[in-house]
This record gives sequence, C-alpha cells and structure tokens, in this order.
Amino acid sequence: MERTDDLGLNGLKLIQDTDLFCFGTDSVLLSDFARAAGGSTVVDLCTGNGIIPVLLSAKTKAAKIYGMELQKPSFDLAVMNAELNDLSPRVEFIHDDIKNWNKYFTHGSVDAVTCNPPYMPVNSGFTSLTDEKAIARHEIMINIDWIIEVSSKLLKFGGHIYMVHRADRLCDVITAMRSRKIEPKRLVFIHPSPEKAPNLILVDGMLGANPSLKIENPIYVNI
Repeated sequence: MERTDDLGLNGLKLIQDTDLFCFGTDSVLLSDFARAAGGSTVVDLCTGNGIIPVLLSAKTKAAKIYGMELQKPSFDLAVMNAELNDLSPRVEFIHDDIKNWNKYFTHGSVDAVTCNPPYMPVNSGFTSLTDEKAIARHEIMINIDWIIEVSSKLLKFGGHIYMVHRADRLCDVITAMRSRKIEPKRLVFIHPSPEKAPNLILVDGMLGANPSLKIENPIYVNI
C-alpha cells in the first residue's frame, strides 16, 4: 500500500510502499553524516525509493545526485519522488545493477558515494530470491565487497564513500575498504539508547588517503 510521508525538511515528501522496503532512521543518519561540496557529483548505491538522494538535495550543495536501484518497483517510486519534489534534473535515478556502473559513469568521475546496503548475509534466513524485502535486507544480489569495489572505481582520488551498516559488520567494511585503497577516516557508533551496545555504524572512507581514523561522538537514537 502506498503512502506519502512528510520528511519535515524544506517541504520534502516521500512516497513509500509498505509492500516494499521503507526507509528508517539509518537512512536519515547517513544523509546527515555524508558531505558533498558545492558543484560535486554524488552517487547513492542501492537507493531504494530514493530517500537518501531526496534528503541530500536539501542537506548538501551537490550539483548532481544519482541513485542506482536494481529493483524496478523501488526504482519507480524513486522516480516518482524526484518528480513529487521537483528535483529533476538535479536528482536522477538509474534502474540497473550497480555492477554495471561503467555504462553510466567514467572511472574516477564521482566526488562522493553513499550507500545504505543490505545488512544481512545470505545465510540469515531469507526465504525467496524474488521477494523485494528479502533482497533489500539480505546480500542476495550485492555484498560489501562489491559495493566497495564499485565505489573505488567511481570515486575520484580523494573522494569519499559514506556507508551505514550493522555494527557487527565493522571488520568486513574496513577490510573491504583497505583492500581497495579506501582508508576509513571517520567512524560513528549508533546506539539504540545510552545503556545499550551500538547496533549500527557510520563509516566515511577516503580513496587514496593515509591511515588516520577519527572516532566521533556516538549517536543515541533514544535518550
């Protein structure tokens, strides 16, 4: 069932379908964490219904924001959301597997990549290869290694990837980044509340940077 949510930012709204994967706090936190200077180009991988490009349109001065989405129903919603908020042509969506990035971008042409990827390994209980929610939650069609590999090709030297993921996948994220010359530069732990352990992380990786990781203040979703 479709619904339209008020994002509470610059009059932006978002059409969502409860039969598909709806955005959560993690997408909002990622859009706050990401940085994009004026005139820059951003690519959001696994964009879903377009929530991150829509939010980045208000929170950054990026000149062009792309979103890539494999699943057609989610891609269609993303296009509707760009039209609903009058964001075209600044925000544009691409319906394709992110592994086909070179059909749309040249190597080293992007200033920043954002990604709120599927969190769960394939062996974590998905039931159907054609279930949209399962594909959005589980690494059925894409995984951390492929996301970092694609990002390393898209980014300019000195460009950044901003990713949100589960806290227990931190080692996987850092290992994948360093194996492709992307150095983790900023890390934020996200806690459900002050008395609970972190369940999510925000990671900022820079292509070609020297090692030096800053651990920023934690975020508590509920205080």
